[in-house]
Amino acid sequence: MPANTLNRRHFLRLGAVASAAALVPHWLTAQAADMVAQSRATAAKTPITTTKLYDNLFLLQGVGGNMALQTGPDGKILIDSSYSTAVPGILDAIKKAGEGPAYTLINTHWHFDHTDGNEAIHAAGYRILAHENTRARLSSPQTIKAFGLSLPAAPAGALPTATFGSSFHIWKNGDSLDLVHFDPAHTDSDIYIHFHKADVLHVGDTWFNGFYPFIDESSGGSIGGMIAANVTALNIASDTTKIIPGHGPVGSKADLQRFHDVLSAIRDKVAALKAQGLTEKEAAAKKPTAEFDSVWGHGILTPDQFVGIVYRTI
Repeated sequence: MPANTLNRRHFLRLGAVASAAALVPHWLTAQAADMVAQSRATAAKTPITTTKLYDNLFLLQGVGGNMALQTGPDGKILIDSSYSTAVPGILDAIKKAGEGPAYTLINTHWHFDHTDGNEAIHAAGYRILAHENTRARLSSPQTIKAFGLSLPAAPAGALPTATFGSSFHIWKNGDSLDLVHFDPAHTDSDIYIHFHKADVLHVGDTWFNGFYPFIDESSGGSIGGMIAANVTALNIASDTTKIIPGHGPVGSKADLQRFHDVLSAIRDKVAALKAQGLTEKEAAAKKPTAEFDSVWGHGILTPDQFVGIVYRTI
């Protein structure tokens, strides 16, 4: 079964948990915690697929967020670590992809479907590099209110061993990499990684390719921040750039432009309704996403849930 199908099914389960939150909040935390365990169980038995994007640059996909791998004699660079139970498969895929010693794991942001494997990847010889807010959030208990998730602090071995503020640069394996912090977008810890020679841009969860995105308002995320992050990425990308989203298939600048345009249109519609004095529930009842739902409304969030996040974070 294709990794993208599993990825979508995983998000539909998350969306079901979020839907239940509004109806039975007294048991949501226990169910959400069970959802994490189920995700790890699914990751343990889901193969990691490898897709070549450039001579020494690969897309790795399983159940968690999209990963990327650069290989070469200067040391292997992995972007994101998925779930802890996926790590044996990830390490096997890394070994098969090409030569080179372990070097660095980069986290695009703090969320557990991108960092749960950190500790095991670190134990395999990789240092961990991320934005300073990623370390800060992993170092302390966090709550993702939309899913009723209360997460403990990550173990010491999972924490970034090096952090940066606005930007960082790496020269490795014949390419130069820009690591740059977005202003708060999906969270307050998001970064992009731009491989110049390979012409590949990993934008993490500032892009969910093909469906309405989850925006973590508990971590400083907002609809305006997501749109601004898309503008930043669009200004970097060329018509030939391969853009890796946090979830969904690799896309083009044109694909990201469509996502940006949909978010902008929905933001403007919801803002107008809010300015008229409508409540969040009343705004959702007006179905401001209706023209987009047939394409974008089948992912992690229902259209009404996405409208709620937009309304609250305008």
